[in-house]
Amino acid sequence: MEHHRIRRCTALLAACTILFAAVPMTGITADAANLISNSTFDSGTSGWSSYRQSGGNCTLSTDSGRLALTITDVGTLNYSVQFGYDVVPLYQNGVYHLQYDISSTVDRTVEGMIQQNGGTYQAYTWKSLSLTAEPQTVDYTFTMTAETDIMAKLVFNCGTQGTELPEHTIYLDNVSLELVDDSEVNYTELRAYEPPIVIDQVGYLPESEKIAVFRTVTDETEFSVHNAATDEVVYTGALYGERNNSSADEIDFYGDFSDVTEPGDYYITCGDLDDSYTFTIGDDVYDTLMDETVKMLYLQRCGCEVVDDTFGHVACHNTPAVIYGTTQTIDVSGGWHDAGDYGRYVVPGAKAVADLLYAYDTNPELFGDDTGIPESGNGVPDILDEVRYELEWMRKMQSENGGVYHKVTCANFPGYVMPEYETDQLIVTPVSSTATADFCASMAMAYEFYLDVDAAFAQECLAAAERAWGYLEENPNLVYTNPTDITTGDYGDYSDWDERYWAAAQMYRATGEETYLTALEGMRISSGLDWTTVGDYGNIALLTMDDIDTTLSVYEAAENALLRQADGFVTSTSTSAYGVAISKFNWGSNMTVANAGVILGLAYQLTGEAQYLNATQSNLHYLLGHNPNGVCFVTGFGTVSPQNPHHRPSMAKGTAMPGMLVGGVNSNLEDSAAKAYLAGMPEAKCYVDHSESYSTNEITIYWNSPLTYLLSLSETTPEESPATLDGDINGDGNIDLADLVMLQQYLLGNVSLTQVQGADLCANGTIDGLDLAMLRQMLAAQ
Repeated sequence: MEHHRIRRCTALLAACTILFAAVPMTGITADAANLISNSTFDSGTSGWSSYRQSGGNCTLSTDSGRLALTITDVGTLNYSVQFGYDVVPLYQNGVYHLQYDISSTVDRTVEGMIQQNGGTYQAYTWKSLSLTAEPQTVDYTFTMTAETDIMAKLVFNCGTQGTELPEHTIYLDNVSLELVDDSEVNYTELRAYEPPIVIDQVGYLPESEKIAVFRTVTDETEFSVHNAATDEVVYTGALYGERNNSSADEIDFYGDFSDVTEPGDYYITCGDLDDSYTFTIGDDVYDTLMDETVKMLYLQRCGCEVVDDTFGHVACHNTPAVIYGTTQTIDVSGGWHDAGDYGRYVVPGAKAVADLLYAYDTNPELFGDDTGIPESGNGVPDILDEVRYELEWMRKMQSENGGVYHKVTCANFPGYVMPEYETDQLIVTPVSSTATADFCASMAMAYEFYLDVDAAFAQECLAAAERAWGYLEENPNLVYTNPTDITTGDYGDYSDWDERYWAAAQMYRATGEETYLTALEGMRISSGLDWTTVGDYGNIALLTMDDIDTTLSVYEAAENALLRQADGFVTSTSTSAYGVAISKFNWGSNMTVANAGVILGLAYQLTGEAQYLNATQSNLHYLLGHNPNGVCFVTGFGTVSPQNPHHRPSMAKGTAMPGMLVGGVNSNLEDSAAKAYLAGMPEAKCYVDHSESYSTNEITIYWNSPLTYLLSLSETTPEESPATLDGDINGDGNIDLADLVMLQQYLLGNVSLTQVQGADLCANGTIDGLDLAMLRQMLAAQ
């Protein structure tokens, strides 16, 4: 029987259309309306934006019903000042009519074009315009000869044209772009292939809960699990829990195959649906993934030669950096490139350090000394070697007074080049208290984790932490904002109280000194595992501290805060159609999912309650393919994973660096690619594998690090947890009315339980009305 293989190949080919995947195309006819909204600027500047770099300076506003670009400096490049409109869909062979009125308060030349918004920025149509104070009407037709580009941009280059100009204003009005002839346009509908059977594409631990989602099912009632090597059916189960999943605009059913525990490769079938992607069950199913999430950090190293067949490069960014506002230069070489660009930032770097060290603390045996970094084989786990590389850079960012410089970047983001080709002046920005507090916490962690590895290094880190703490005591709430002439990411904040909480907790854990405990007792409890809200790292420091007095008020407060969050995440995970703890999908949603999984895993460590572990693993499954997009969000893993991340080395080399977790679903449509490809998509499917979609498809070190932490926390099986109490449906250790309500909701298909062993009261292998009746009898007898 070969039919399942044919369908799987078809699925793979369909998945390769993901570049245009998310476009719900309906076809534009030649009598379509103006493709430019707000074309007469009745809505102010809505839909229009300006851009400046390399000395250019401008402001965008409206004046008497016209768009007004006031330019105070034309800069050094023809595009040092730009303004334009996103998003303009252009279809190959379409004939377009473009018209607008434009003028300038001084005589000058500008370039008007519709161009690719990224990549090579090729112009699809281009005009050199000689402007005067008298408005001129530009009116012409053109044919789109290039391949279809639904995210093109109408742009005016208003930078230097070789002459100096005084301050002046360019006016634009009555803009119109219409498709006037589409007779040669092919409107073949292209949408992402949506696998009808959705699973974790990497796989499952043998004893973990395993639930597949089935969509587009009509009258099927059961599913089968097949051994991929033999095609033999090894398990057949019933579909259950029909629900209307509005966030993904689909009807979902579920199939529980937790009873399949034998290590091997499998796939699932259901009637005439396409087979699921192949997945693995095994104790070592996540081992390679774990290694690659750490190896990725080596490939992100800055300031040294990186050896790799594809992403290797000579040392980069190792020239002296200027301290902003001065002529002083310092050496701040080293560390990891933060994201898809080449900046290095203390604040997100500290989150990555904390995730990785606590991942190691959770399960040291998972981390070997053989991942292929230069330090492999030195007798120290590679994860500690890799984190030390970042810590060494962070130490260079500390000023003589103990404060810590916020970041080092160039003034602007680089082009899509390898890191050694970004050679502009490096700039170290001013000290901030958020960077200083995060640094303090990181160095305190370094003292603890490296004391038995390199005692001298550990002592130096503790001394650096103490200097940073001294600076914090003298400088309250010195938060950071970007200087106006630096356009790279700022990682700013509104307050530093959560960073100070983390620093105090970590210093108390490292030293046991009453000074830091007293400081903690004077602070309000904090939470959060994002770079901007780091309080839960303080909670983790206390809750996992050896020999801590658990009657301390700060310990009890930390425990209550963490378990409250975990309980909320259990509820949201169990009621989610895809078993994920979030319902709002914002920028970096995959980090939010991983962070929630970390909190759940910590709750399992504290309580031993299986509901927390099941929810931990469920959120991991979401990241690895068990999601409405049917995508494993880690590059190089699963059947369908991102091929076009917003990541300069990957873009420069034309292939995705493996082991990177992309940002994921973002329903706010915050970049041109997202606006173009995801318009009208349900919020849970707002993801596009496009290199220009930085709001859904970029990577960062601090999105990878919680994935590593989550993997570490997930490597525990329910067999090691306390025995399940029959009738304890919600796993809280009690049998009460809440369990009855939970079971009723399950039978109605309104929830997907994260723990169901205690619900099979009749011990017949199914959960049905008989179990509900028995639970009612148990409660009546209490």
